[in-house]
Amino acid sequence: MKKLFVHLGDRSYPILIEKGLLEQVGEEIKKVYAGRKIFVVTDVHVNQHYGRNVLTSLEHAGFQVDLLALPAGEETKSFHILPKIYNQFLDFKLSRSDLIIALGGGVIGDIVGFAASTYLRGVPYVQIPTSLLAQVDSSVGGKVAVDLDRGKNLVGSFYHPKLVLIDPNVLHTLEERFFWDGMAEVIKYGCIKDVNLFNELKNYQSMEMVMEHIENIIYRCCEIKKEVVEEDEKDTGNRMLLNFGHTLGHAIETFYQYKKYTHGEAVAIGMYEISKRAEEKGLTEKGVAEQIMQIVQQYHLPYQLEIPSLTPILETIQLDKKNINDVLHVILLKRIGESYIKETTIDFFK
Repeated sequence: MKKLFVHLGDRSYPILIEKGLLEQVGEEIKKVYAGRKIFVVTDVHVNQHYGRNVLTSLEHAGFQVDLLALPAGEETKSFHILPKIYNQFLDFKLSRSDLIIALGGGVIGDIVGFAASTYLRGVPYVQIPTSLLAQVDSSVGGKVAVDLDRGKNLVGSFYHPKLVLIDPNVLHTLEERFFWDGMAEVIKYGCIKDVNLFNELKNYQSMEMVMEHIENIIYRCCEIKKEVVEEDEKDTGNRMLLNFGHTLGHAIETFYQYKKYTHGEAVAIGMYEISKRAEEKGLTEKGVAEQIMQIVQQYHLPYQLEIPSLTPILETIQLDKKNINDVLHVILLKRIGESYIKETTIDFFK
């Protein structure tokens, strides 16, 4: 088993990575939680594959459990779903001394983490991410949120889990499109912090080859993220580097109402488009955008929009959380493996 530990004082927590870990959920939860009641929130697709196994493991470990399966998809990450979650917690008589489990991808992790942070002003929770994107990125770091019609993750909080359990075996039941979706975030980590990881990714020519090395890939991504989070928990400095490709990516998702591009696909476009513009302005080493274009294509991801101009998307960018006092903080690369924060304005994208 591979282990990491996010050091944040009394908010610290472990990250465990191992194939087959889902079968040991009950025993691992017992190591961090001495109570009796656990409420699991998942989505209908994940529930079909893994819900019963997780409940059985928890019951065998002596816990009283209940489960809610929400619709799958980004549309679930909204305010109108929260009352349904809260009411299920109330029906289960969930108290602040009990535990919540988020079993699913990034959408489930985000909305369940937000529900956990706000129900009774905070109930402990555990992340069990089941998508590659959630395993390498969103399950670690304590960012939880819901979307508004006008933008993604505009309402949220920082609320860390007690534990993150990552079983790469669950990726075998992931739709191929969403496997590649997660690889966009892996590519991002290589771009911003690790040229060796970026170069390794060039060598994997199939999903099977990636899966042969998946535990090491997940470990390295989580290691980078935990180091950045430890340095800048509340996203006011270098944690912003994790948003490479996301300023434009989130705007693309919102513009298309989450129906045309997945998160990773939008981020892939964002990484290429912002690097192309930065090269034109002399802010990024020549050839970086070309390298990004080649690797995202290798991993079956898009690199450009099917519209001639970004103009229709700029209004959404202006609502971005990194747009502070009309100063937009964009993440650029000096070169592959080295990133920095650039203060600019919306005109950067025009």
